[in-house]
Amino acid sequence: MTESQRLLAEYAHSSSEAAFREIVTRYLDLTYSTAIRLVDGDAYLAQDVTQLVFIDLARMARTLSREVMLGGWLHRHCCFVARKVMRGERRRAARERQAIEMNALRDDSQISQSEIAPVLDDAIDQLNTQDRAVIVLRFFEQRDFRSVGEVLGIPENTVRMRITRALEKLGKLLKREGIACSAAALGTALATGAVASAPVGMAVAITGAAIAGAATGTATTLTILKLMSLTKLQLGVAALVMAGAATTILIQHQSQLKLREQSEYLQKQIAQLQADNKNLASRVTQLKRVPAPRLPAPTIPTTASTAAPLENLQFTNLYARFKDKQPKLTAEQFEPYLQANRRNAASLLAAYRTTGDAALLAEAMGQYPNDPQVAFEAVFKKDVSPEERRQWLEALKKADTGNSLPNYLLALDYFKSGQIDQAVQELVAVSGKQQFQDYTLDRMQDDEEAYLAAGYSVAEARTIPVSLPQLRQVKDLGLSLVDLAKSYRLSGDEASAQAALQMAVNLGQRYKDTPGETEVSWLTGMAVERIALSAMDPSGPYGSDGQTVQDRLNQLNQKKAELKELKAQLEPLLPNLSDQDWISYTDRWRVFGEESAIRWVVNKYGQK
Repeated sequence: MTESQRLLAEYAHSSSEAAFREIVTRYLDLTYSTAIRLVDGDAYLAQDVTQLVFIDLARMARTLSREVMLGGWLHRHCCFVARKVMRGERRRAARERQAIEMNALRDDSQISQSEIAPVLDDAIDQLNTQDRAVIVLRFFEQRDFRSVGEVLGIPENTVRMRITRALEKLGKLLKREGIACSAAALGTALATGAVASAPVGMAVAITGAAIAGAATGTATTLTILKLMSLTKLQLGVAALVMAGAATTILIQHQSQLKLREQSEYLQKQIAQLQADNKNLASRVTQLKRVPAPRLPAPTIPTTASTAAPLENLQFTNLYARFKDKQPKLTAEQFEPYLQANRRNAASLLAAYRTTGDAALLAEAMGQYPNDPQVAFEAVFKKDVSPEERRQWLEALKKADTGNSLPNYLLALDYFKSGQIDQAVQELVAVSGKQQFQDYTLDRMQDDEEAYLAAGYSVAEARTIPVSLPQLRQVKDLGLSLVDLAKSYRLSGDEASAQAALQMAVNLGQRYKDTPGETEVSWLTGMAVERIALSAMDPSGPYGSDGQTVQDRLNQLNQKKAELKELKAQLEPLLPNLSDQDWISYTDRWRVFGEESAIRWVVNKYGQK
């Protein structure tokens, strides 16, 4: 365990302010430097983003893995937060034009921080975990090769090779933004200017705000980002009310009169946000308290389920309109892409999905058996046997220990084979895992890279769909849990029946309208939740805020109707989207969620 991991564990265990302050001190420059690049050099906004990142770290400290690489986590989370703050379509286009003009005059052997700063962190965030780790450790945490090797557990010579390869990949990503430079020039630029000093006194202010926010449970990123959409003065007041950490800075910049004028309005806004967070927290607590069904479990009847049928899972999937335009790459098209990426796991999987060549998946399975995404693809390959599928599910569970997805899929396999007790045991294990990752966004981004390398435009690469085989199995597992609940009821065990139904509800709630999540995934989750709730007493309690099961069903049905109406508005507008708007749509979807992106299309084109 590294010193940073020890400090994080100490804070997570005892809420030690000294330990958290030391973490902030160690990583403040790294995070602030990342933020200031992402917000186009706006120092005040960079401080806001930096504070949000450390508030989230304080709030999430107890849920992070003990082996987390803190520098890498902070860099990636900073990118996530900054993207929610910035609306970058126009700025990206301006940067690309400027970069292309500068690139025509520049010697590739030299590159300045001002050239790469606007796009650097987005490019780093697109690297795979291994490449991103060595970049952050070497250039952002400013470790020498030996120290990087000690953290990663690899020899120093291997570190040097990995850094060189990571710089080459980073250079390719920057080239797409119109910035061409060698790996050596990029390494020099990062070594000399990747980290800037944060303003004096910022560590103390952030430590207090983060710890206060974590203690009150109200300083979530969502809450603060909503407040950040208000004025700078309002943001200061919100921070004052929620965390009590920004009083001194606020008074220095704003008059007491303006504070009083806006205080009442902000109090109402914050009260509503706190109520929302309280409701969310109660839901999370409820999920954690779900009792386990008794074992041995009763046999599930083989008769067909009478649960309400699911709607067509594709009816709101925007990518479905391109179902007749899913081109397959040829060997000539994908081979240079594989060579450029040194046939790593991600590139082999992308080549497999974009060509359909099973030999590429076999190569990935042989070369990278411990990669979680390789295991995921192996689980869903067409000719997989039940025994092989189970082996790869176990491999996935081992490779991605905090991910609940392999447990869910194993439970489904056990249900299908009649091993009901083993299925229940896998579902009980899920209760200790908050993460649910089906790699959809990673797979889409990797496939997009493969199509771009083959010569497709950005708009074309982003509208070619990727398969989502896990969704049908999530639905099947939900139905199996409802059938299990019926079996418990037939045996007179209502408590276990309710526990099984709550497990199905929890499964459905794993999919949310979150950045990078497809709407069809969200619909699948809502459908599973509706099926489980329909098997419960409609007047029974739901959550701890006085809501009933029927109230929740009404909410889900209303949301389904809203999405159906959105789809009806969207359909006639799709042919009108320009290439740039397709790109803007996918950017918004990845940052704000697909429903938000759809509403943007409807608002823009529906007004014409």
